[in-house]
Amino acid sequence: MSLQKRILSKGPKKLLAIDGGGIRGVLALEILAEIEKLFAKDRPGYVLADDFDYFAGTSTGGIIAAGLAYGKSVAEIVDFYVRSGPKMFEREWLLARAYANFKSEPLALELQSVFGADTTLGSDKLRTLLLLVLRNATTDSPWPLSNNPFAKYNCPGKECNLDIPLWQLVRASTAAPTYFPPEAIKIGDKVHLFVDGGMTVYNDPAFQMVLMATLDRYWPLAPEGQRGWATGEKDMLVVSVGTGTTPIADAALRASDMHLLYNASHIPAALMNAAQAEQDVLCRTFGKCLAGDPIDLELGDMIGATGLVAQKRFTYLRYNTELTKSALESLGCGHIDPAAVSDLAAVSAIGALREVGRAVAGKKVKAAHFAGFLA
Repeated sequence: MSLQKRILSKGPKKLLAIDGGGIRGVLALEILAEIEKLFAKDRPGYVLADDFDYFAGTSTGGIIAAGLAYGKSVAEIVDFYVRSGPKMFEREWLLARAYANFKSEPLALELQSVFGADTTLGSDKLRTLLLLVLRNATTDSPWPLSNNPFAKYNCPGKECNLDIPLWQLVRASTAAPTYFPPEAIKIGDKVHLFVDGGMTVYNDPAFQMVLMATLDRYWPLAPEGQRGWATGEKDMLVVSVGTGTTPIADAALRASDMHLLYNASHIPAALMNAAQAEQDVLCRTFGKCLAGDPIDLELGDMIGATGLVAQKRFTYLRYNTELTKSALESLGCGHIDPAAVSDLAAVSAIGALREVGRAVAGKKVKAAHFAGFLA
């Protein structure tokens, strides 16, 4: 079935989003492996693209989402991280680190080897809809780009987003400032500089994915009456998978400690964590939440929460964990150092991150969550 026929077909739609988080993407992959196992029962050669209709990802989540939309198994993507992780985070020469700590070329070459240097966002090699979140530093704006053939800027022409190489968009979404240099992409006659989508409010892209799947404004070229997917608890499943959160709590913090260097290192992470929580709250508000850790002491996990919308617009599942000592202990991973698995570039912690991911999957992912959507 062609992509156009698939996305215009009737029936429930399944959407899956993966957060940003550097090498911690392997934690999310272990959760995805458990989900894949649930859907793959008695189906040899199964991949998530067989059932899920839309994948979204930011930064490292973009690598995973693109791989899944391409039709790769979770095991294949895990192998990519294990094999390519050390190459992706190859240190830049000392004198060049004023711009970025790691080289961009190794990651670019690895992505080209996986997706093909000539594969574009509009390629028929992508079996599902795909959303990649980038930040356009040139225009100072978030750029959530999708391969939806009915989107405004995806029509054939001089500045068609579907003509952009897929590997380059994935590389741009992962270009975290101070970690990697920006990615320069020529669109029409102009060159734009792109950086990590985590520098927007969409490090968790789940709610943005829902909007782009349902709002008619994102489907202007679709046939009349088919501009966006139908919504409802039984009509749409939205699964959001995190890469671990690292709250920076300090009960001994003093006002004098909050100097310029402290703020420079803490404020970006604080804003990102707040935006990520807000996206999660929006999904739990508009969706029927069946799984998810507590947001905070006031909201709780919002399972069964009502208000704002009379009818929930989708079924929602959120799988993630804090990478704190107490959270790791609750997962049976108390022997793992929180600091070791919190670093976005700690390739030496891949084994520990996978162990945490398997523990999260074993404890939190339940077949009952997917009732009505399993084949």
